[in-house]
Amino acid sequence: MVVQRTIKTKLENLLRTFPVVTMTGCRQCGKSTFLKNLLPSYTYISLEDIDVRQLAKEDPRHFLSVYRERVILDEIQQVPELLSYLQTHVDLVNKCGMYVLTGSHNLLLMQSVSQSLAGRTALLTLAPFSVEELRSANMLPSSINQMLYTGSFPRIYDQHIEPSDFYSSYIQTYVERDVRLVRNISDFSSFTRFIKLCAGRCSQILNVTQLAEDAGVTRKTAENWLSVLETSYIIYFLRPYYKKFGKRIIKNPKLYFYDVGLAASLLGISDANQIEAFYMRGALFENFIVSELLKKRLFAGKNDELYFWRDSNGVEIDLIEEDNTVLHAYEIKASETMNTAFFSNIKKIKDIAGLNFKNTAVIYGGERAVPASDDCGAYIPWREL
Repeated sequence: MVVQRTIKTKLENLLRTFPVVTMTGCRQCGKSTFLKNLLPSYTYISLEDIDVRQLAKEDPRHFLSVYRERVILDEIQQVPELLSYLQTHVDLVNKCGMYVLTGSHNLLLMQSVSQSLAGRTALLTLAPFSVEELRSANMLPSSINQMLYTGSFPRIYDQHIEPSDFYSSYIQTYVERDVRLVRNISDFSSFTRFIKLCAGRCSQILNVTQLAEDAGVTRKTAENWLSVLETSYIIYFLRPYYKKFGKRIIKNPKLYFYDVGLAASLLGISDANQIEAFYMRGALFENFIVSELLKKRLFAGKNDELYFWRDSNGVEIDLIEEDNTVLHAYEIKASETMNTAFFSNIKKIKDIAGLNFKNTAVIYGGERAVPASDDCGAYIPWREL
């Protein structure tokens, strides 16, 4: 079954106005499958194929004379030198929708794209399935515990793979193949242990010094490895919001994984039933919700204007979304029961932040939806994100 991706509308619009669209995202998030299904008239070329890559490297002019337009170039970061020739070719032909480029490494790809295709390409980011996409396809897991364990990678749902099997292979492949491209990391076992330590800190404010000490590496190495994980779409940093709250705020970001199932696997979860009594269940639920709201923005082609807020007194708002200068505030609770106390921190900052209760909500692990009112925010069940 083909799952309809919500990013479809934005991509179609961009192909009508830009000669090139560049789509990034982690490996196995469904970029190739999505583009092949959406654009059947386009020629699909994978630059991971050695012979194709060799042609693109050795004779880029001939390569582009063969694949002149309406082409999907997958894993373009494999041949970054092709982009300079692509710029000249695109300017010469001057049509919209000529190429769709994809890549799994944001840092490598964006460095090359920004140098060669500035003003000629629109940028999009794909991620694993969203709750909305799974719900529309009648594939949403039956319980929140099952959702946290399974995660959202398309291959799990398409091939009915046991999540624990998928994620262990995913990490091994990621470390052995992708990390080599981004950084010259030779100690793979230490790097894998580092990823697991990051999973133990999901939904927490990041203390790089402490993380480095626990991993047995220098702070500089920890910072480099975090950069690798971020640019290959394994982890995401949620920054603190500061615009209306003065200087008494926490400055360090919070750490999240793009896919909660991967985080759960790294924490040793091998069965959905383990989630119920797991000490990090609340952290995994928060990670899941933050990643879902991030997907909502990315799939609409918006910037990731998501933040958290925490002052020096410990008053924290789990998630703040800024959309056209309007602030939305969300508290995230794994509880299945509604409780007005969940809005206590939102009430504390409501006036100073200029919040309207109708733009606030508690996203929780229950089943009942309640709309916002003039004196209280909404309750949103995880299924209805």
